[in-house]
Amino acid sequence: MQTIGIVGAGAIGAAFAKAIGNKGIEAIISNSRGPESLKELVRELGPTIKAGTRQEAASQEIVLVAVNWSKLPEALAGLPDFDGRIVIDANNPIEAPLFRPAELHGRLSTEVFRDLVPGARVVKAFNHLQPQMLLKDPASDGGKRVLFYSGDDDQAKAGVNGLISQLGFFGIDLGSISIGGKLTQFPGGPLPALDLVKLG
Repeated sequence: MQTIGIVGAGAIGAAFAKAIGNKGIEAIISNSRGPESLKELVRELGPTIKAGTRQEAASQEIVLVAVNWSKLPEALAGLPDFDGRIVIDANNPIEAPLFRPAELHGRLSTEVFRDLVPGARVVKAFNHLQPQMLLKDPASDGGKRVLFYSGDDDQAKAGVNGLISQLGFFGIDLGSISIGGKLTQFPGGPLPALDLVKLG
């Protein structure tokens, strides 16, 4: 597995980094304050997780973005064209402390996100489970914990499903962004926070 890039070191980004670090997968995690601010975090995440700049994280073949919704434009500004690389949208259009839904003007949040990552093959994933659920053993309840994903590029979805499988989860393809992105969007979709396990 190639090195994964992570843009955003909050609850979701850190939980994802810990999950892949537990599997020995290499990753570069970044935030808006720079690598020096992440020294303590990467010590907790394990030896395969390194701190880097936004540019270093965003240059990997698979990049997960998990940033407070209002800060997404700034977090992604100035990055080069993604040139067909896979970008995982793990964001939800809501944030603390008020938890008011963002104004999306009738669009899905992933459609808005896609405009911020030109050239990327976007896959929606890792946004519907609470961060602590990403840290639990995916096989702890007698099966494999379910992770949903969706996207408009089958090859990109296959790449993300491979990562989901490597982490020990059971991936379920919800189809295109227009369908799956709506089902897993929080708030509004019916699937966020559902802790489902595939038995057998």
